[in-house]
Amino acid sequence: MIKGKVYKFGDDIDTDVIVPATYLSTFDAKELAKHCMEYTNPEFYSQVKEGDIMVAGKNFGCGSSREHAPIAIKGCGVSIVIAKSFARIFYRNALNIGLYILECPQAVDDINQGDEVSVDVDTGVITNITANKTYQAQPFPKFIQNIIECGGLINAIKEKKI
Repeated sequence: MIKGKVYKFGDDIDTDVIVPATYLSTFDAKELAKHCMEYTNPEFYSQVKEGDIMVAGKNFGCGSSREHAPIAIKGCGVSIVIAKSFARIFYRNALNIGLYILECPQAVDDINQGDEVSVDVDTGVITNITANKTYQAQPFPKFIQNIIECGGLINAIKEKKI
């Protein structure tokens, strides 16, 4: 079960917004995290806590194909990103590095900045604790959950979990 405070963003958040290209010379998660969402919310890195949740509109992670974006998000301690939809390459990169993501347009419409939300990744049930409302997302099959829980595809292969 994931539980955290929501940081909400809009539609078409591209990978350059998630982590500016200036910082792409490293893959160090903690270094990338310092610049995560800095152009959209300059206080994001200093405010986000381990386990918090990002909620965004449609086409999250569009733009350039780079693993830096989900690495930066995960490096901040964000436990899951819930969006109306994800750009295809971000979707793959998030799973490859072990970042939980879920698509649920209705939840995105109803959840507000600062709400407390819990997510049962096994069932796909998203609960807005603040508003006392629940939503149903399509959960990942167990083999993909194993990849995420191992910290990504490479770790899952090393641990022989897939």
